[in-house]
Amino acid sequence: MRDIIKMMVVLTAIGAASGLTLSVIYRVTQTPIEYQTIKFVKEPAVKKVLTGYDNDPIMDRKKVTVGTDEQGKPVELTVFPAKKDGETFAVALEGKGKGYHGTIGVMVGVRKDGTILDIGITSQSETPGVGTKVTEPAFTDRFKGLSATGEIAVDGISGATYSSKGVMAAVTQAVGYVNTFKQEIF
Repeated sequence: MRDIIKMMVVLTAIGAASGLTLSVIYRVTQTPIEYQTIKFVKEPAVKKVLTGYDNDPIMDRKKVTVGTDEQGKPVELTVFPAKKDGETFAVALEGKGKGYHGTIGVMVGVRKDGTILDIGITSQSETPGVGTKVTEPAFTDRFKGLSATGEIAVDGISGATYSSKGVMAAVTQAVGYVNTFKQEIF
């Protein structure tokens, strides 16, 4: 009986120490991981969808609260402003949509007047060859110059219907954020 109690105490101590170690590691690495994601995934997409600015949209990024999750915690959206002479004329922000194999992340550049500048795919796990055609300029260029009001629809890619709809849903979500939170964003 003593051996069982001793084993339970030792296992509890090991479990508590492991949990504490993992929580400390998570907190220490959270900021560097966020920086790496912005630097190597989002920054290239931001530079693709925004042009003609004289600031650094990555350094000037801001977070806008767009709602709450199931636990009541605020959900924040990162917005990358493009400024000319100190005035924000466009922003880049990421929307997400459901593709065939998972979530598709799309960075969308939107001008203050409500025109889509460009889009860039930030994350996708679509079928190689067919589904990944949504990352090609032949598809992404279809969004340039569209009005950022309402649902966004362009001709999809034959054989990649879910992937095309996922990109359109992501762009629609990003545009919806701009329309809903225009005061906070601009």
